[in-house]
Amino acid sequence: MPKNLYISALLDVYGAVLNEKQRELCEYYYNEDLSLAEIAENVGITRQGVRDLIKRAEQTLMSLEESCHYCERFLKLKELCYKAREGDNGAAEKIFDIIDEL
Repeated sequence: MPKNLYISALLDVYGAVLNEKQRELCEYYYNEDLSLAEIAENVGITRQGVRDLIKRAEQTLMSLEESCHYCERFLKLKELCYKAREGDNGAAEKIFDIIDEL
């Protein structure tokens, strides 16, 4: 999975842990595809300030995923749900296994 999509997925899972400013800037950067310069202009801070806040947020999200693996499980569950809907009976069993691990 490309890094931008992965960070976006991490935001979906762990975004509430970030402070409001980090979450807002990451949303602009990863979900709305704004450049650092555009974000800086919109929020009234320097481009470097935007970059620093986003990088710290990325580190927080990656650290949480490394510890918890919830995003990995979430993405696997989404994939397995799709397969189960397509008639893959083994996918449903794998879904239950992942849920049992939680």
